[in-house]
Amino acid sequence: SFNSRSYTSGSGASSAFSQVGSSSSFRGGLGSSMSLAAGYSGAPGLGDITAVMVNQSLLSPLKLEVDPDIQAVRAQEKEQIKILNNKFASFMDKVRHLEQQNKILETKRNLLQQQKTARSNTDNMFESYINNLWRQLETLAQEKLKLKLTKYEEEIQKRTDMENEFVIIKKDVDEGELESRLEGLTDEINFYRQLYEEEIHEMQSQISDTSVVLSMDNSRPLDLDGIITEVKAQYEEIANHSQAEAETMYQIKYKELQTLSGKHRDDLRRTKISEMNRNINRLQAEIEGLKGQRASLEAAIADAEQRGELAVKDAQAKLAELVAALRTATQDMARQLREYQELMNVKLALDAEIATYRKLLEGEESRLESGMHNMSIHTKTTSGYSGGLTSAYGTPGLNYGGSGSFSRSSSKAVVVKKIETRDGKLVLESSDILPK
Repeated sequence: SFNSRSYTSGSGASSAFSQVGSSSSFRGGLGSSMSLAAGYSGAPGLGDITAVMVNQSLLSPLKLEVDPDIQAVRAQEKEQIKILNNKFASFMDKVRHLEQQNKILETKRNLLQQQKTARSNTDNMFESYINNLWRQLETLAQEKLKLKLTKYEEEIQKRTDMENEFVIIKKDVDEGELESRLEGLTDEINFYRQLYEEEIHEMQSQISDTSVVLSMDNSRPLDLDGIITEVKAQYEEIANHSQAEAETMYQIKYKELQTLSGKHRDDLRRTKISEMNRNINRLQAEIEGLKGQRASLEAAIADAEQRGELAVKDAQAKLAELVAALRTATQDMARQLREYQELMNVKLALDAEIATYRKLLEGEESRLESGMHNMSIHTKTTSGYSGGLTSAYGTPGLNYGGSGSFSRSSSKAVVVKKIETRDGKLVLESSDILPK
């Protein structure tokens, strides 16, 4: 919009002031418009100062109060800045907390890796221990076979030795029995010989006493060879019977000794076999226990490895989330800083424009007041002054534009000059010369 006022004086001095109305819009619903118009008029006179008619609106104080909407916007900006500062502080605290969590997770991962190494050493120890047990078991099995072979060889050797001893003992027994029997038989023979000789001696004494009778019986001879043969046969029969009894007793004793040796051998074999079976069962139980321990340890190792991998994956996922959150927060902070900088730039531009308009208004008011007291014309010279002010600041939703011009001439004629500008460009310019 364009408004114009003019004032004249009787001395022929004339002034014209024109201003292009300005309008502004700010994102958030801020809008303001200002227009200023003033005019002085007076009837021209010749040689004297005519009465001056003053527009009372120019004498009223200028309403330079700050728009309450601007104050509300500034308060809102301050609250937003406080909120952004609080968000930034909380974000920094969150970043510090996440960095601490990241360090804790890295420490846990290192500990898990060390524990994994230690578990591999334990596996090697268990494997070496199990291999040692297997070697011991194989050694025991070989020793068992050797013991069995040695035992059988010893039994065979003992049996052979016992048979040899039996033969020797039998020979000794046979020889001793025969010698004793021979001695007994010799003693018996000697006894029977002595008895026979005594009987013969008695018979001879009887024969000598009964010689008549004997002489009468000389026709029958005495058979001593038959008697000796009969006695010898009788004693041989007794010796054979004794030998048979001795052999029977020997066979009985030999069988008893064989039974006892077999019984002792069987007992010893059963004892050793039971002992070896107990040792084998004990070793098998130990092996089964070690296998169970190994299986449990392998399961624990697999579980620990799985949990470690899950913990590492979780830590990596959390780290990625933290990095993404940090990146997002950094981008948000940069965006908020840019917006804050833009708001500050807008604020500075608004403050500068407000100060500029205030100075312009005060300058124009002072010029107008000084022009009212010093209006006189002495020459026909014409002096002209025109000035313009434009300012523009373009942001999304913000556009200020304004221009002003002032023209003054001192002559006997009144010159009214009109200038119209839009966005810093000259749109219309006209000048009118009023008669005296």
